[in-house]
Amino acid sequence: MDGIELFLLGRTLMKIGEEAMPTETGGVRPVLIVVADLRAHEVTSVGEIATRTGLPQSAVSAAVARLREVGAVVTEPDPRDRRRQLIRHAPALPERVTEVRATPIDSALAAALGTDDEAEVADLVAELERLARRLTPKSLSRLRATDG
Repeated sequence: MDGIELFLLGRTLMKIGEEAMPTETGGVRPVLIVVADLRAHEVTSVGEIATRTGLPQSAVSAAVARLREVGAVVTEPDPRDRRRQLIRHAPALPERVTEVRATPIDSALAAALGTDDEAEVADLVAELERLARRLTPKSLSRLRATDG
């Protein structure tokens, strides 16, 4: 596998993940990118997320607003710079986040594979779970540390 194939696999997996989630209105990708960034950075700001992810600040702000509306994040003024808002995960997971996380990917993966072989799908889900345990959002910071 080369870098292009890995990139295309990532995009395919992203699309399957979007399909597996409960129906959502509006663009979900920026929200997921912000959530992934928040997993790696417990307290951060819109500008920092935009810098790390490459998303426009307006997209990050909109994603944070959506996450705040459902109770997934809280914001507070930065005590060092009152103009800046700090963002962190909410103390308790809101019902919607729990629902999305509990939705299995099996059906979307089976549809993408064009199979109804439950054993094959279960094997692939287990492989993806193994990969996910190894490649977390923090993996990107290690990758970026080697850029030079």
